[in-house]
Amino acid sequence: MSTDEIPTSSPSPSDPLWVERTGSRTYRGFSGRGATVEIGPASEGAVFTPGELLKIALAGCAGMSSDVPLARRLGDDYSITIRVDGPKDVDEDRYPTLHETLELDLSALDDDTRERVLKVAARAIDQTCTVGRTLKAGVEIVTGFVDASAAPPEGGDRDGTDGASEAAIA
Repeated sequence: MSTDEIPTSSPSPSDPLWVERTGSRTYRGFSGRGATVEIGPASEGAVFTPGELLKIALAGCAGMSSDVPLARRLGDDYSITIRVDGPKDVDEDRYPTLHETLELDLSALDDDTRERVLKVAARAIDQTCTVGRTLKAGVEIVTGFVDASAAPPEGGDRDGTDGASEAAIA
């Protein structure tokens, strides 16, 4: 792989993801690999809001996508902080614009190398950051409901995705 070549993105895990209610408007998120995250309104303290998780997912994805080309030029122990912000449009209840800022020390690089490294890192993010690509393209969201009192289908996943049916709430 040349120094300017973009590594391919990694496969997406198929481990189940789900949240469980822990209280009024508070939830705990789980992955099938054992990771957890506390979710709720900012008023609950040490929790992430869903909007914050969206922003963190975007920042983490940008970091992971640019990691190989940056480490190749800056060394495996390079340090980076990625900040994401964007005001919420309260009337539309969405974030119309998100701003990512990658903060890293490029002082050891000459101007030409710095420009090339940043170009390759930006291209890596554009080509392999699944979260950013999904947000830019838009995504179809299909919401389904499952009667939890019914026994799950044989071989069904804990997160209810296997055999889940879409239903309208009257």
